[in-house]
Parts: sequence; structure tokens; C-alpha cells
Amino acid sequence: MKRNLTRKETIVITSMLFGMFFGAGNLIFPAMVGVSAGSNMWSAFAGVFITAVGIPMLAVVGLGLSRSEGVVELANRVSPGYSRFFCTLLYLTIGPLFAIPRCASTSFSVGAVNLLPQNGERLYLALFSLVFFAVVLYFSLKPGGIMTWIGKWLNPVFLVFLAVLVIAALAKPISSISAVTPAQSYASSGVAFFRGFLEGYNTLDALAGLAFGIVVIDVVRESGISQPQRVAVNTAKAGVFSCLFMGLIYLFITLVCAQSAPICAGADNGGTVLGTIANHYFRSAGSVLMTLIVTFACLKTAIGLVTSCSKAFVDMYPKGPGYTVWAVVFSLVSFGIANFGLTTIVSWCVPVLMFLYPLAITLILLSLSGKFIGTNQTIYRTTTAFTLIAAVFDMIGTISGMVPGSQVLAGLKAFAGNILPLYDLGLGWILPAAIGFLVGLWRAKRKS
Repeated sequence: MKRNLTRKETIVITSMLFGMFFGAGNLIFPAMVGVSAGSNMWSAFAGVFITAVGIPMLAVVGLGLSRSEGVVELANRVSPGYSRFFCTLLYLTIGPLFAIPRCASTSFSVGAVNLLPQNGERLYLALFSLVFFAVVLYFSLKPGGIMTWIGKWLNPVFLVFLAVLVIAALAKPISSISAVTPAQSYASSGVAFFRGFLEGYNTLDALAGLAFGIVVIDVVRESGISQPQRVAVNTAKAGVFSCLFMGLIYLFITLVCAQSAPICAGADNGGTVLGTIANHYFRSAGSVLMTLIVTFACLKTAIGLVTSCSKAFVDMYPKGPGYTVWAVVFSLVSFGIANFGLTTIVSWCVPVLMFLYPLAITLILLSLSGKFIGTNQTIYRTTTAFTLIAAVFDMIGTISGMVPGSQVLAGLKAFAGNILPLYDLGLGWILPAAIGFLVGLWRAKRKS
């Protein structure tokens, strides 16, 4: 009986997982953090590293070590009803409502739009996204070949293009980090850390880690490893390697963009930042290089997301449509939403992330505590209940900023700010989650 992946298999699966993780948000948000943080880049990067690298890594490791069949089974430890609610919202968020259409709109807005005439942008976006999702659907309808498509082909091509830009920028930096004045929102190292922490939410990687975990588990099994313990160990190994590699890429992007801040004044998103840097070093060829980097990054992630979401919905709704139908539906819905444009998609996404991320993080941490708490439903339920209430207020706080003039939302935000520590930093859920965990331990001990 096979116990471990070969070195070649480990490398390919690690590459596959990295390729599925690293998409639109993984390029644009670290880039904007670097430009904005300036001399406080290292503090901001530490925050980004926790939420965009550490937590996704723990998600994959947790799924492996918990020996669950995926996030659906893991969330069942709270209750079947909660699992259905949480997982449906999670997969829709990292799937057709936000993450998948963001891949297409980012590819167009950051790269392709610079190569096209100024007039008729909406038409070009529609045509671009149509071709984009046709390619995504083609590869997604062959899920058995996902390791080949992403791990062996798309990912290496993307890394080559990105390396060209990074090497050029590091070889001739525009400025030193210490000479760059941070933006007001990154004015001190402490504030920069928490801002970076929240920016890491926007990559969607913690949610994606819960979703992609089952894909890795399936590939490990297809490689000939069947013993649950060995599947868990090899899944965890691939998760650690891929996320650490992702962290290294984040570091390079953040560093390059921090050093290039003087030429990026006025940039309102990370895509514009990267495009400006590419044009600085490669002139007219920069737009072509940027288009290739972003398109390959987003394409491979979209394929992974359509595959994962389709498999998940087949599992969650066994009496519903099959894999092929879900893949087609998700591709069509993503195509439609992509045509609203990148700015609109990002703004819609933020309140949902403020609600989902606390629930995802606590679920991941509980799965890693199995040695101490096992699958105790009481602990899972109380921790989740307390976190859920606080997460609703975190979401309300974000929505209130999008709906100025709403007295009700402003009042609820003020109320939460008075009773929840760290609420103004977007972390009001931390203390309630800790209290819920302790209450769960106490109740579990009483029952035993």
C-alpha cells in the first residue's frame, strides 16, 4: 500500500494548489498594500501574511488532519442546517457571485483594456469575458485533468511571466522603502498591521482553502494513497508547501510595489499599480507582459473555482443537477456578473467577507483543535453562535459606510463599537469567539 506521494507528485500537487489559490486578488491587493504602506511595509505585510497565507494554510492542513471529506462535513460538526447555510454562502462567494467573475474583470481591467481602443470598453469586456469563460468551462468539464492543466502547464507559464517583472524591478529599484511616506491609513506600524490583516480578507484565500482542500484530498487519493492517516499527512504537506510559496510571491510583489511607490501616485487599485510598474520597466511591452501575467493568474484560479464549486454543490444537493450542469451554470452566471466591472464586484464583496471570514477562521481553528476537543458539538456550536452575532455587526459596519445617511445602520455601528473591542479595526468578532469557545468548554465539561 502506497504511503507517501513521490517527490514529483508532491511538486505537481503543490503547484496545482498554488495555481488555484493565486488569482486576481493575490496580485492586486498585495500590490496596493505595498504602495500604500511605504516605510511601514513590513508591518502591513505581516498582517497580510496571517490572513492571506497562514489561515489558508491552516484551512488545508485542518481539513487534512480532521480527516473530513471537505468543508461540508467539517461544518456539520456545528449542525447540518448551519453547514448547508455556511457552505452554500461560502461557495457562492468564492464562486459565481464574486471570485470567479472577479477573475475575468481583473484580467480585462488590468491587462487587456490597455491594448484595446478607448471607445467601446463595455463591448470589449463582454467579448473578453465570453472567451475567458469559454476557456474556463472547457477545462472545468475535464476535472480529472485539473492537476495537468494547472499544475503542469498554466502555473509554470504564469510564474515565468511574473518573474520577469519582479526581477527587473528588484534589479533597478525606483526608491528605497524607508524613503516612501506611508498613506494615512498605514500611518503607524500598528495601524499598518491591522490594515494589512483586513486586506488579506480580499484575497478570499481562507475561504478558498476550505473549498480547495477536498480537491487536494481527491488528487492525493487518485495518486494511490488510500489510508486516511496518510491522505491527511500528504494533504497537509501539499498545503504547507503551496501556501509558503504563495507567501514568498506576496513578499516580492509587496516589496516591488513599495519600492515603486513614487511612480504610482494616484493609483486607486493594485492592478493600476502593477500596470504602471510594468510600463516603467518595459514601456509598450509592459502592457503585453501585464496582460499575460494577470490573464494566466486569473484563468487558472477560475478553473479551480468552477471545479471546486461544482463538486461541492453536487455533494451538498445530491438530488439536484450533476457536475456538468453546475459547471455550465456557474460559468454563465460568472460571465454575466463579470460585465458589471471590477470596481462594482469588489465593493459588493466586502460586506460578505466581513461576515464570512470570522466564521471561516473559527471553523478552521476548531478543526485544528481536534486533539483537545475532538468533534464536540457543544464547543463548535457555542463558538460559532457567538462569532456569528459579532460577524453580523462587522458586516453592518461595512454596509453603513456604503449607505451614508442611514441612521439605523449608523446606530448599530455605534452600539457595536461601544461593546466590542477592536470593532473599529474590523476585528470585533475576536473576543466573542473566545468567549463562545470558553462557554462551550464549560458546557461540555458539565455534560461529561
